[in-house]
Amino acid sequence: MAPSKHDPRAIASALPSLAPNGLVIGVDEAGRGPLAGPVVAGAVVLGTTMPAGLNDSKKLTARARARLETAIHADCRWALGLADVAEIDRLNIFGATMLAMTRAVAALVTLCDEPVALVLVDGKQTPAGRSPGWVWPARAIVGGDASEPAISAASIVAKEHRDRLMREAALLHPQFGWERNAGYGTAKHMAALREHGPTPLHRRSFAPVAQMLLV
Repeated sequence: MAPSKHDPRAIASALPSLAPNGLVIGVDEAGRGPLAGPVVAGAVVLGTTMPAGLNDSKKLTARARARLETAIHADCRWALGLADVAEIDRLNIFGATMLAMTRAVAALVTLCDEPVALVLVDGKQTPAGRSPGWVWPARAIVGGDASEPAISAASIVAKEHRDRLMREAALLHPQFGWERNAGYGTAKHMAALREHGPTPLHRRSFAPVAQMLLV
């Protein structure tokens, strides 16, 4: 995967795939809750061959997610958008999530160069009216990562990509256990945060990290 020429924080790939009356895109994010690392959004248009076993990424084993990510990359059109730690701290995690989703859809639409019929977004709210660059019709679906295959696929590519980023970050900061906890506030992560203090990848707007800065 190569960074998009349009935005270094967006990654996209495309294969032939059609949806009636325009693209139907599924969108989901990974990384709203962790204390460290970016939030990553995935955007997917399903191909003519739907990968078997799509589900909410959190309900899948690591092996199943890896298999499905490979199938999605091969059979679907997909994109990723990232919002980094500085953007999370500046906007708050909700605003950064909306931004990451906007970047993911924009990267996919730019690459596909087709009209968008509808964007299906996991959760209660969409980026419409909440992220300045969002210009597509959208529908929020609670539990969509388990009920809508395109959203399920988006959740998988987002989580797999973010997990890889955190494993890479763990090589620079091995004391926090990010290769296993992906930046979430596990006991080991919190103990290391107390002992070593925050890194540049920690979200200073999150209470556990902010409290460490006051010690």
